[in-house]
Order: sequence, then C-alpha cells, then structure tokens
Amino acid sequence: MDSLQEKIAGEIALSESPGSTMKKWRELFGISQVELSKYLKISTSTISDYEGNRRMSPGVGVVKRFTNALFELDSQRGGEVVRNLEKFNSVKGKEEEPFYTLKDFSAPISGVDFARMIDAKIVVNPNYLDTMKLFGYTLLDSLKVILEISPSEYPKLFGTTNERAFVFDQVSTGRSPMVVIRVAPIKPRIVVIRGVENIDKLAIKIAQIEKIPLLTTKIEIEDLKARLDHI
Repeated sequence: MDSLQEKIAGEIALSESPGSTMKKWRELFGISQVELSKYLKISTSTISDYEGNRRMSPGVGVVKRFTNALFELDSQRGGEVVRNLEKFNSVKGKEEEPFYTLKDFSAPISGVDFARMIDAKIVVNPNYLDTMKLFGYTLLDSLKVILEISPSEYPKLFGTTNERAFVFDQVSTGRSPMVVIRVAPIKPRIVVIRGVENIDKLAIKIAQIEKIPLLTTKIEIEDLKARLDHI
C-alpha cells in the first residue's frame, strides 16, 4: 500500500464516522455502489450499511480491500483521480499557512446546500450547483495569496481534491481572485467572495468562461467557519 492509500485508509480508520468517510472517498473517486460491490463481490446493501454507519466500524481488512478497490477501479479508467490526488500531495509543506485555511468535510455536500449554509447570493452560474458535490473548502486572504504564493505552491490550496470551494476574504471587487483562477492550471468548483456586494464585471465574465459558480456572502468569517466546520 503506497503513501496515498495509507493516508486514505488512516483517515477512515481514525474517523469518528468511518462509514461517512468511506462514502466521501468512494464519491470522490466517482465510483458507484454497484461498481464497488461487483469488484469486492459483496452486496450493495452491505456497502450502504457501512456508509450509513449501520454496521460495526470496518476492520483493517475491510479498509484495505476498500482502498485497493478505489485505486484499481480508477486505474481501469485511466487513473485520472489518483494522478490528481498525487499531484495535489506532491507539494510538501505545512497544511496551514497564515493566508489560507483548509477544511475537508467528513461527507460531501451539494453546491446548493453549501450556498444555503453561508447565506450566499449567487452572482452567476446557479445551474451548476444542483449537480455539484463539494468535499471541502479553502478560506483565503486574497491579497496575501496574490502577493505571496508561488505557482509551485498553488496546489497546496486544494488539499487532496479540487472538488472544493474557494472562499476569498479581504477582497475589494473580486477581480484579482478570479484573474488568479483564470490563469491557474487547477480550478475550484465554487468561488465565494466575502464582504463584497458589487462584483467586478471582469470577475463575472471569467466565472462564466470557466463555468464556475460565483457567490457572495456577507457573514463574518468566524460565523462562516462555525457553520461549515461541523460537516
């Protein structure tokens, strides 16, 4: 088992809700319960029971088979998910820097629920929220990110996946964050601009081009974190 598999297995084993964490990783890999059940030669109801925390916490053997299945099924599809995960983890460094904070959810939430939880106004691309699942968010000090982060460090802002929202604070018009995202090789699924009511037209245009829902919220940072950090 390589380091990435060990990380996933360790997260499941140490989670307060192992089943929910298994579901998160299965969905992150884009694997259905039916596909997983066929590979593992167990019923879909068994997988559903684990993910719903209706069964006893999975043992080491179950977790190992589960993670092996994720990697093998992804490999059969071309290995894109594993390549992205390895890319995100290839940049070493502290998990948290003064200008950004990473938070991964214990279970994925929909884009619609995310927007509702932070009292967000949807500026552009609301239609993408219905089918979108988020696995976490990154809170960023916009000015410091623009001035201090180098291109090689940019992947660190995503943790293990780009299936997340970027929440920008310390923003004047929203233009600078969207310009950074426009030229970056990896894009978040949602961008939230905090504390700005009238978003710059160029920022809106970039969001339309990149097909990224652009949201605004007025709630304070501590309130935002309190609402999201229990997921």
